[in-house]
Amino acid sequence: MTADMPWEVVIAGAGPTGLTLANHLGALGVRTLVLEMLPELIDYPRGVGMDDESLRSFQAVGLAEPVRRHTVPNQAMRFVDRRGRLLVSINPLAQPFGWPRRSGFIQPLVDRELARGLARFPNVSLSFNRKVRGYVDDGGQVRISVQPTDAQGGDEGPPQELRARFLVGCDGGRSPVRAMMQLGFEGKSESTRWLVIDLANDPIGKPNVTLVLRDDFPYVEIALPHGVRRYEFLVPSDEEEGAYESLEAIHRLLHRVLPAHVRPDVIRHRVYTHHARIAPTFGKGNVFLAGDAAHLMPVWQGQGFNTGIRDATNLAWKLALAARHGTGTRLLESYTLERHAHAAAMIDLSVLVGKIFVPANSGLRILRNIAAPWISRIPPLRDYVAQMRFKPMPFFEQGAVVHGKGLRRDGPVGRMFGQPWVMNPGGDAARFDDVVGLRFALVSWSVNVDAWIDAASRRVLDALQAVPIVVRPACQDLTRDLPAGGQVVADRDGDFRRWFDAAPGSVMVLRPDRIVAAVCMPFELDATLRALAEALGLRAGDASARAPVASTAVPIPEPGT
Repeated sequence: MTADMPWEVVIAGAGPTGLTLANHLGALGVRTLVLEMLPELIDYPRGVGMDDESLRSFQAVGLAEPVRRHTVPNQAMRFVDRRGRLLVSINPLAQPFGWPRRSGFIQPLVDRELARGLARFPNVSLSFNRKVRGYVDDGGQVRISVQPTDAQGGDEGPPQELRARFLVGCDGGRSPVRAMMQLGFEGKSESTRWLVIDLANDPIGKPNVTLVLRDDFPYVEIALPHGVRRYEFLVPSDEEEGAYESLEAIHRLLHRVLPAHVRPDVIRHRVYTHHARIAPTFGKGNVFLAGDAAHLMPVWQGQGFNTGIRDATNLAWKLALAARHGTGTRLLESYTLERHAHAAAMIDLSVLVGKIFVPANSGLRILRNIAAPWISRIPPLRDYVAQMRFKPMPFFEQGAVVHGKGLRRDGPVGRMFGQPWVMNPGGDAARFDDVVGLRFALVSWSVNVDAWIDAASRRVLDALQAVPIVVRPACQDLTRDLPAGGQVVADRDGDFRRWFDAAPGSVMVLRPDRIVAAVCMPFELDATLRALAEALGLRAGDASARAPVASTAVPIPEPGT
């Protein structure tokens, strides 16, 4: 970077998406500045559902354990009728990605852990009372006008100019950056509003989520960590939000679900309108959108938070690679190609669940009340719901992937790889992501890929900073035939053997976001790496990239260690 462009990436907004993106960029050695218009992180009630993909993203940057301290793992979601009888239960127990599929959490506390995590990186800075006022993207850099703000977010003092390679708007549903990009926000806002209330000294203490399907008074009850309980109540269409500003009004509403003698300890409350909206593209030139700035969805599947974390995880390594090698259009356009369709699918799912919980008319309510009890009586349907098989999983037909001899919708390429447990030569067990680190990996089953790589392919792997990892059965010698610059691990539980048995090859290219970029046979490896270099916008013979600020080959320390 030059003196007049000290930052490679400027992020507008210090919400969970912006903070996650900054942690990934920090770990990847990218000089990053986060701007937040408020004087501190937001503390009002927000997301409460975290999935395994988000925890895996936090694991990649060494923050899984601090974040988990603010979660309720393996939290079931149960739909009950007005008498409390169970209709449907969503309770997935498998952990294919190494973490619980569903966890309750307190977002303000998790946001603080993400912000504290930035202090580990000398190449990352977080600045409050600053907002993006405008920008000019000239193709080689983005000139950004930054406005100092007061305690309420209002303008204070003259604007300043910053220069960066990229700008990312993580600045919420009303994103000023999106408006500056002149992008629409397609979709609609629901007519229903919901009052969200967080209580201290939990008066119920049950560990899960309950959605009560009362026709006259639907509500949600959620167990959160640290003795906090959340209630969400439908606000009648004929009432103003101001009717719920006083604690007296909040207590009257709570006493519809709590005994009269209980004195609830209200921490915070807020009225929300649910939205289902998505920008037509998540990038324009060197400026990108992520999180709520790119898409909004109703809360019913708890996927708004998680979809933003997926955005950050997908975008970070691409920005790092583009900053390091000068790769541009093709790699960065893959962000929208890969994320837009999946975000839209999550919006559709959230809207559908909302319609089931609060049907639009009495006819649909009657149909729901008749159909819902039958789900638990039909085992295949019950298991389909309970194990969350309805949840759309990412599958990339296009983008930074190589589908080999052709697109296979049932194949592994373009999908997220699981996280098996492995053992090192000393017999120590570890999650596979912790072995790989936040980088590309060339993973093979019992094959030392050194014998199958020519000089040009080696330069591609060097440009990607990819680590070769050979996986063998636990009974074999893990100290012989080590790949250059890599390691050998044992398949502790047979998960790798089963995966490679079904895969169309014995060598896999794994991206930093744990998406399978390619699968091939050893004798196809050179051609596959050439195709991947093209998909990433890399020149196969280019080994002239500048070194990253910080190595990604070592584990990222946990905060405080």
